[in-house]
Amino acid sequence: MLAALTMGSGARAADLSPDNPFAKPSALPFELPPFDRIHDQDYAPAFKAGMALQLAEIANIAGNPEPATFDNTVVAMERSGELLNRVNLAFSNLISANSDDALLTLETDITPKLAAHEDEIYLNAKLFARIDALYDQRDRLQLDPESRQLLERYHIDFLRAGARLGAAEQRKLRRLNQQIAALTTKFRQNVLKAGSSGAIVVDDVAQLDGLSPEQLSSAAAAARERKLPGHWLIALQNTTTQPWLAQLKNRALRERIYRASIERARGGKYDNTVVITRLVRARAERARLLGYASYAAYALEDQTAQDPAAAEKLLQQIGDAALRAARRDAAELQQLAGFAPQPWDWQYYAEQLRRQRYDFDDARIKPYFELNRVIEDGVFYAAHELYGLNFRERHDLPVYEPDVRVFEVSDADGSPLALFLGDYYARDGKQGGAWMDNFVNQSTLLGQKAVVANHLNFPKPEPGEPTLLSFDDVIALFHEFGHALHGMLSNVRYPYLSGTSVPNDFVEYPSQFNEMWAREPAVVAHFARHYQTGEPLPAALLEQVIASQQFDEGFRALEYVEAALTDLAIHQLPAEGVPAADQLLAFESTALKTRGLDYAPIPPRYHFPYFLHIFSNDYAARYYSYLWSEVLARDTGAWIHAHGGLTRANGEVLRAKILSRGRSEEPQLLFRDFYGGPPDVGPLIEYRRLQ
Repeated sequence: MLAALTMGSGARAADLSPDNPFAKPSALPFELPPFDRIHDQDYAPAFKAGMALQLAEIANIAGNPEPATFDNTVVAMERSGELLNRVNLAFSNLISANSDDALLTLETDITPKLAAHEDEIYLNAKLFARIDALYDQRDRLQLDPESRQLLERYHIDFLRAGARLGAAEQRKLRRLNQQIAALTTKFRQNVLKAGSSGAIVVDDVAQLDGLSPEQLSSAAAAARERKLPGHWLIALQNTTTQPWLAQLKNRALRERIYRASIERARGGKYDNTVVITRLVRARAERARLLGYASYAAYALEDQTAQDPAAAEKLLQQIGDAALRAARRDAAELQQLAGFAPQPWDWQYYAEQLRRQRYDFDDARIKPYFELNRVIEDGVFYAAHELYGLNFRERHDLPVYEPDVRVFEVSDADGSPLALFLGDYYARDGKQGGAWMDNFVNQSTLLGQKAVVANHLNFPKPEPGEPTLLSFDDVIALFHEFGHALHGMLSNVRYPYLSGTSVPNDFVEYPSQFNEMWAREPAVVAHFARHYQTGEPLPAALLEQVIASQQFDEGFRALEYVEAALTDLAIHQLPAEGVPAADQLLAFESTALKTRGLDYAPIPPRYHFPYFLHIFSNDYAARYYSYLWSEVLARDTGAWIHAHGGLTRANGEVLRAKILSRGRSEEPQLLFRDFYGGPPDVGPLIEYRRLQ
């Protein structure tokens, strides 16, 4: 039926072969994308048809001769673009999780077209007139709260997209939007390629002294995949400092790894410095065109923080405390090392000091944290105890890569709730770091339940060998599953308001809250068992693990605050004040010096050339969000403990008031209703021991 619709210009919507896997909703359970039928060549025609079909639908909505109603305008918009949504969700997720050269080429081509497509909708004067008229009548429409919220959100989005600009300004805005889309794509691809090419190859196993046998085996396997038998390959993670630095005894190799990390995408074939300069200028120009003092002002207006000053205040408060703690730690590290530690030394000597102070060795606990047991007896167990969820692994459904696992999730009453995909191993073509994605968004309007995925980057062991995790890895699993829960437990009508479609400084709240179960003794006792003997993690060792987590908190807090402040600093500049490409790192340093937080032994968690969150993902001027959300998370943890801990009753309250609500109400109101008052930074300060 949609193929018969015509665009406003009279051009017929593009046809799509019925054999294309995106041509109709997937017949698989929960509308899981048919990965076994999707090929690279299927995306481009589906994108073309999807954009044409949605514009045809939008033309019909905007040109409807009947007066605007909520149903014939707002609900109709929510129903539009189903084909485009199907292909875009699959493509945008797989371009990060399982890309290849063909997909990267298509991404370069399609991203500006998608930006232009969005402008065709949000800069459609007739469509905005209908939205605006409904907004003016909102008090008389007798809408239910969720429907009113949807109308108000659409109106805000149209205004923020430039709907009230004149024709000349809108033409300039369209050019800027396409430029920004192309630059963010270029940035992400450069980071992916620079990270892959920057992997460190070691030809002498003696240099790897300090690594466990499992890590050595994994590094050898990674080298063989690159056709480098007899070598060992150390892949780079997204962050500035690398996990390997905590264990490697060879100082020269540590420095080599560190320098490879900070030099990614800085000069050479995959240089991002020019990309950043152009991107930040374009964002600043766009913000000014829309009437904002800076891009940061534009970006934060629609967040719970609301303005850059509020975000900076929290960052400065935590940063000052973190720097004091880091300086105290540095004195001890220098005494242990016999010299002032450099950035590539800090983690190594911090680990030595942690072992001394807590009689703690990461290698002692890894055998108790086997990946599958942590997932099923830890992550899933906590979700079952708190929310009543049950998980059944499905081996009959197609996946996009053989290591991906699929679980059907059912509610406490046995009713189907969602599909969960776990993609846990690092590989070429996969973006570094950890994240959650939606393949299908929950919506009662469209009759859809959620299909969500967690992506991590654990080194894949040799066949038959276990995947043993550090405690930080365990926390990462619980963190990402908190995002997954936010998506799976969503229970809203409209897809626009579904699940994790909330401000950045709220979306990290459920994930950071869920981390608490990785430390909860009752949960740890359920999953922390020796992978060979089945013996539980000794209580004394668990106490050491938990106590050691607050150790070196000055480092962890400061590296994060540094990155968040440089993000805010560069996005508060006017277009003409953006530094030249060769001055970007100097700008970072100056921004931190100005705030009294420039500390050479601890670099920012991300330097600009590989700061994916802010130059490719949706965290530009919003990287502070993790800390802002953590305030809410620690408050929630305190509330949970005050009300009896891991109980279904507590889970039902959290689910009903936060996790099921998406953005059906503004997040600050949702939190106040749950918590009984405004957020309190006290539990966070206490948790991080930064008094």
